[in-house]
Amino acid sequence: MPSDSIILAFDTSAAHCAAALLRGDSIIASRVEPMSRGQAERLMPLLEEVLAEADCTWRDLTAIGVGIGPGNFTGIRISVSAARGLALGLNTPAVGISGFDALAEAGEGFPAIRAPREQVYVALKDQEPALMEQKQAESLGPLILNDDPDLQVRAIARLTSQRWSTVTEPPAPLYVRPADAAPSKDTPPVLLDE
Repeated sequence: MPSDSIILAFDTSAAHCAAALLRGDSIIASRVEPMSRGQAERLMPLLEEVLAEADCTWRDLTAIGVGIGPGNFTGIRISVSAARGLALGLNTPAVGISGFDALAEAGEGFPAIRAPREQVYVALKDQEPALMEQKQAESLGPLILNDDPDLQVRAIARLTSQRWSTVTEPPAPLYVRPADAAPSKDTPPVLLDE
């Protein structure tokens, strides 16, 4: 990758808002804010802060990297929508990086992303990702878990730097299972016969 390339990567697929800025081969700024809600309101200001910290502007970006999941349904939609909008507005390529690829960059073992109820999403070799009990996943061998969002967003930036020049499709969410849509807690209205 050219030493003057600048990659902005971000991820909101779990209980955090994370961003990293890569120039050439070096991370020049990164920030992670733990949060279970509010990523939609916090993402763009956080990105602007990361750019300002490195004395960069939106127009300096070579490419945008985004974590596409799996993970929190709403969080993934926030990041992917932001990346697609920025790519369109800036005429800059956007690259979707799965959490599995980012974790594989970080170590040896099976990439596993925490899910609710003591479960994990696991990337099994030559198979579709699966949702399983964490204890069952641990029986496969050592797991690389997504416990460090800073490490993960830095890996998203590095992988984007390797892939941006060949990307042909906009990033899309990686959902392993359907969204958990809880039934409404509101009492339905009483229907009156006419």
